[in-house]
Amino acid sequence: MKQVTWTITENTPLTPDTYRLRLAGDTEAITAPGQFVNLKLSGFYLRRPISVCDWEPGAATLIYKVLGHGTAAMTHLPAGTELDVLTGLGNGYDTSLAGERPLLVGGGVGIPPLYGLARRLTAEHRQVTAVLGYNRASDIFLAEELHALGVTVRLLTADGSAGTCGLVTDGMEGVNYTHLYTCGPEAMLHAVWQRCRTDGQFSFEERMGCGFGACMGCTCRTKYGHKRICKDGPVLRREEIVW
Repeated sequence: MKQVTWTITENTPLTPDTYRLRLAGDTEAITAPGQFVNLKLSGFYLRRPISVCDWEPGAATLIYKVLGHGTAAMTHLPAGTELDVLTGLGNGYDTSLAGERPLLVGGGVGIPPLYGLARRLTAEHRQVTAVLGYNRASDIFLAEELHALGVTVRLLTADGSAGTCGLVTDGMEGVNYTHLYTCGPEAMLHAVWQRCRTDGQFSFEERMGCGFGACMGCTCRTKYGHKRICKDGPVLRREEIVW
């Protein structure tokens, strides 16, 4: 973990309630896709944990959805705003386990960390397939960007307004994959866990107090005892998850 100051360079909407936040600053502490940062916002006591969509030396991209007062306030932050950031939080995805044909499964706001993962997997010459689930066509983001990386994209919407009508588990059918990576709401993760045919890595979303393991507020039960989503996760291996 490292406390740094990042400066906003872009804060633009991608959908009616989803925004892309680009920032400049020290990204040295980010070492794996799937890690997150904790942003301090003026007027709010608790920081806001946001997964890292992508990063490079000196710059990071976050994608967030407006879900409450804090994320709503973030939409009004202009370019040039400086933010106090705890960065390099959590344990991310391990790409060494991917095999030749990894499958990425994401739903809604769980999709952003999969972009940074896909960029690194394609750089390692893996044949990546991504199954992306949205509620409707107007919610779609990052699908074109993933396709541009060379990823085979299967797009599904719950109402059938774009791609195939269905859930992400429907999109998993017929895919010959060697390892699974996923991120999204817990109900989706449970359904994917039940359908998964290989080992996999599951990134969990959880309410957090501190974001670095001190408060124990995001503790969950696993096969190997209790773990903190913020410090021991957010990525857990399929075989250790207890529902």
